[in-house]
Amino acid sequence: MNRGLLLALMAASAPIAIATASEQDAEELSKQLQNPVASMISVPIQSNFQFRGGPDRDGFSSTSNIQPVIPVSLNQDWNLIVRTILPVIHRESYGPADGVGLGDTTQSFFFTPKTPKNGFVWGIGPAFMWPTATSDRFGSGKWGAGPTALMLVQDGAWTVGGLANHIWSYAGPEGRKDVSATFLQPFLSYSLGQGLSLSLNTEASYDWIARQWTVPINVGVGQVFKLGNQAMSAGLGFQYYAVRPTEGPRWGVRATLTFLLPEK
Repeated sequence: MNRGLLLALMAASAPIAIATASEQDAEELSKQLQNPVASMISVPIQSNFQFRGGPDRDGFSSTSNIQPVIPVSLNQDWNLIVRTILPVIHRESYGPADGVGLGDTTQSFFFTPKTPKNGFVWGIGPAFMWPTATSDRFGSGKWGAGPTALMLVQDGAWTVGGLANHIWSYAGPEGRKDVSATFLQPFLSYSLGQGLSLSLNTEASYDWIARQWTVPINVGVGQVFKLGNQAMSAGLGFQYYAVRPTEGPRWGVRATLTFLLPEK
């Protein structure tokens, strides 16, 4: 599909999703959605369309992250939240890195109290990297693991917090580069009511092997709505890469569709 047509369809679809929002519980679902360790099954499909990358600065790439979040009740006080990210990657005009395929999967396990205190939520646990990439172009080929943690506060219409992890490789082909990477995601969101919210975050990563930061800044708008009995959320945002590798993209557009399955 032509890139211009794809972006036009994304822009055209956003008002339709917003117009369908009229459910009384939209605001509560929106607040839960801002909490990455909420006791709610959610399946976000996040599509990132990125521009002006590659060796000649004319490259286009897209990464669609399939990100199911599944809570598991351990007892009356604690939940285990399993968050998985499986990327589907497409690149054009990146030279040898061109192509379509799966990237490596990141899976995090957060142990978190079921009941927040004064709006404060926290979670901690291990994170794992699985070598699911279908090509050397899209993944490290390594098995990895490390710690992950999250903290946030929800106060009225505001949600403020941060998520972090660090992953080291521990096994995999000897000929492939080792992995030692830090991920930092501070985030801020504000609820406008009726399930509509604004968000701002960075998704900074630091490659300790290459000594390279990548820092995209993301701003977006999201809307909770229902199609029949199915609760969903749609979001649209803009990305600007404040720091990037030499052949990294300069800017991008993010579209997200999330299926929500709240606890009864």
